[in-house]
Amino acid sequence: MKKLTFLALLLPGLMLAQTFGIATYVTGMNGAVEIAHPPGDSRLFVVLQSGGIKIVKPSTPTTGVANATNFLTLTTTTIVSGGERGLLGLAFHPNYASNGYFYVNYTRAGDGATTIARYKVSDANPDIADPTSGTVLLTVTQPFSNHNGGTIHFGTDGYLYIGMGDGGSGGDPGNRAQNINDNLGKMLRIDVDSASPYGIPATNPFVGVDGNDEIWATGLRNPWKWSFNRLNGDLWIADVGQGEVEEVNKVAAPLSPGLNFGWRCYEGSASFNPSGCLAASNYTFPLEDYTQTATGGCAVTGGYYYTGSLYPNFNGKYIFGDYCLGKIFSLTDAGVLTISPNIAGMGSVTTFGEDVNGELYVANAGTGAIFRIIDTSLGVANVAESGFSIYPNPAQTEIFVRNQSGVSATRFSVYDLSGKRLMSQPLNDMETNSVDTSMLSAGLYIATVEDAAGARFTSKLSIE
Repeated sequence: MKKLTFLALLLPGLMLAQTFGIATYVTGMNGAVEIAHPPGDSRLFVVLQSGGIKIVKPSTPTTGVANATNFLTLTTTTIVSGGERGLLGLAFHPNYASNGYFYVNYTRAGDGATTIARYKVSDANPDIADPTSGTVLLTVTQPFSNHNGGTIHFGTDGYLYIGMGDGGSGGDPGNRAQNINDNLGKMLRIDVDSASPYGIPATNPFVGVDGNDEIWATGLRNPWKWSFNRLNGDLWIADVGQGEVEEVNKVAAPLSPGLNFGWRCYEGSASFNPSGCLAASNYTFPLEDYTQTATGGCAVTGGYYYTGSLYPNFNGKYIFGDYCLGKIFSLTDAGVLTISPNIAGMGSVTTFGEDVNGELYVANAGTGAIFRIIDTSLGVANVAESGFSIYPNPAQTEIFVRNQSGVSATRFSVYDLSGKRLMSQPLNDMETNSVDTSMLSAGLYIATVEDAAGARFTSKLSIE
């Protein structure tokens, strides 16, 4: 027996070339710099630079509501914030459901040193962390206040990766990003499970030789947001440029340790300071870069490779942005870059986020809004909001289309995810119509209802 399921969101128009848009998910998240979720968990955890972590739970299929009480609050006795400092990163242990461990990246009160610390969720309340459970694992001295990186993620190998900026100022005056005895300007990788406070993965490139054992890759300026493709483990790093070139690096899985992304020898693919540098063949160059002059941008903000199901036109694209542009950028695996027109309300982009289903979010830290990223070529209205409803009958072989909209419905159609129409049936001008779907095999489809005025209301249809 087939099982028919209608998934939320759902929109008129079909499978045109995507047009990026945003829709408000939650407000009140001023200073948001990270959006994360525990494995398998529908909650979003929003990191505020000032020291708070807020939990946002789904309240409808398209909106969320924030808990009144913070999950965790780090005060000025623990962190220093402002400028590029503060609470900057959050990652949940792969076994968070059983051990309750999560990790934060912040700049330490007093001297601004980057600090990686482990905390634990309360045993009594899954929405509250134990504020006394903090254990510092790693600190890295910061010579200047800027370029602190901040993002932390667990890789598919179970190790914790830590993106470190070059220590700040401008032009990397200490040449730290190329110094293998300095953790600044690097991607670090540690094993949080094998030793106390942490162990070193045996395949880190400088284990047993000259160089810091924690280093996994070198040559980064300020990786302001990087992420893993949650399905295949590819690594995407957005590295902020000095004054002209913004870059996106892709490392395909299985990941190779010991890569050198080129800073300060190169800014993106352009030569910057070649003094003491090696031949170009020793560096890993960006998949794509763009100039501030050509785009009006000023600082790339990394995002995520789209792995969701609601917007098929986003498939095969890494979606990201720039702090100075209210636009959404997308980049294919082949390096084809697309930049949207200005999107009203998007503002200064500080972070992107990914939920448990692979759908994407973006934060405007100034207004406190977290937006869902949507494909407006599919339209703006959905079945649930239109006065129509679509639901399976008990036999699971047909669909009932109920019309309580006050507008005549004229046609029901089902499309595959490429936009090909598979079936279409006229609807009678009555409250409920029955539609035979027995010819559809298992899979994900788009079901639409068209009214007499030509508006199209759409829902995702899953047949199992």
